Amino acid sequence: MDKVIIKDLLARGIIGINDWERNNPQDILINIVVFTDTRRAAETDNIEDCVNYRTLSKKVQAHAENAHRLTVEALANDLAKLCLQEKGVEKVIVRVEKPGAVRFAGSVGVEIERSRDE
Repeated sequence: MDKVIIKDLLARGIIGINDWERNNPQDILINIVVFTDTRRAAETDNIEDCVNYRTLSKKVQAHAENAHRLTVEALANDLAKLCLQEKGVEKVIVRVEKPGAVRFAGSVGVEIERSRDE
C-alpha cells in the first residue's frame, strides 16, 4: 500500500484539561500517514485521482484549531476519522503532539492507527 505523508503540520488550538490550557491556544503538532493506492494517480497524472494532501491538511488544521478537545487521544481520533472520509484512503496513522507540555521533553502526544474496515 502506498503512503501520502503530512509531516509536522502546526495548528494552534485549545487542548488540555488545565484552566490555562482551556483559555490559551497552544501549539499542536500533527503528523499523518495516509495509506492509499496511488497507481491510478501516477498513470493519469490527474489531481482528481490523488489524495489531495493540501485539502486534507486544511481540513485537519481547521478541525484541530476549532475542536477544543480535552485530550490528544480524542483529537487524534477525530483527525483519523476525517482522513478516512477522504476518497481512496484505506488506513491512516495520526500522531498528535503538544510541544513543550512537559518540562524537559520536546513534546508529548499519542499516535493511533485506524482503518476504513474498523
